[in-house]
Amino acid sequence: MADVKRHDDLAGFWALTRDFFNADPVFHTIPIAAVRRRLDRPLPTDEQPTLVTVTEDGKVVAAALRTPPWPLTLSGVPVDWVEAVAENLEGVELPGINGPRDSAEAFALAWTTRTGYGAQEVMAQRLYRLDELTPPTGVPGAARLATENDAALLVRWYLDFTAESTPYDPDEEHADGFVRNSLAAGSGHLLWLDGDQPVAWAGCGPPASGMSRIGPVYTAKEHRRRGYGAAVTSACARWALEAGAEHVVLFTDLANPTSNSIYQRIGFRPVCDAAEFVFTPPVAGQP
Repeated sequence: MADVKRHDDLAGFWALTRDFFNADPVFHTIPIAAVRRRLDRPLPTDEQPTLVTVTEDGKVVAAALRTPPWPLTLSGVPVDWVEAVAENLEGVELPGINGPRDSAEAFALAWTTRTGYGAQEVMAQRLYRLDELTPPTGVPGAARLATENDAALLVRWYLDFTAESTPYDPDEEHADGFVRNSLAAGSGHLLWLDGDQPVAWAGCGPPASGMSRIGPVYTAKEHRRRGYGAAVTSACARWALEAGAEHVVLFTDLANPTSNSIYQRIGFRPVCDAAEFVFTPPVAGQP
């Protein structure tokens, strides 16, 4: 019989689930990075996470977590265990979910059936893993590692990236915290400069469980279609490999065929498709 349990302690949750997630650090890139950041570099602004495990005969068979403000991530919840996790979380505030498409769709159905909430898919994604890095040629300029002196530029570009490429509203406080905290933690933020002018940016976290994920990737509007995005992504991937990453991964928006094509040309290969849903509360007076 399966044992479904909620946890309050992140360190205890990780001790229980570490081997489960680390068995496939590419597939579980989001939960690994989220847990490691909060354990290694906790911030005063970190809110209490939502943590659920399913064990059977003493073995972890499913695990889900939400680290606010992000959605619940479901890479660790196979479809067979979606109902058990949804039942355990009933009554918890859950703004949304992301994960492999099969699990995300199954959870969205289970959650809306249980709660009466609506579900809207806000992004279709694809997870890629670097195979053999093939840097682009003929792109003018060169990469350099960003420093604290570049923080204001990165914050501005992060806000632009959020507005253009995600379902979230730009939040200057969040953007500033992300940029400055990740710079302080030794993340790899690479700028591509053409002459002395920064034209594109790609960032990635330090390796965790042998994995480093690239994102965001942003090219200033006035400098697009010149190869800068591919060049800075390649430079960022090189930084991650030199930092010790065995696996370099990234997510793309399937609605953007250009970026999907660019990443494959520099050596990234598809792993799986994913989806993100947001939940909306029932409208009073409507069935």
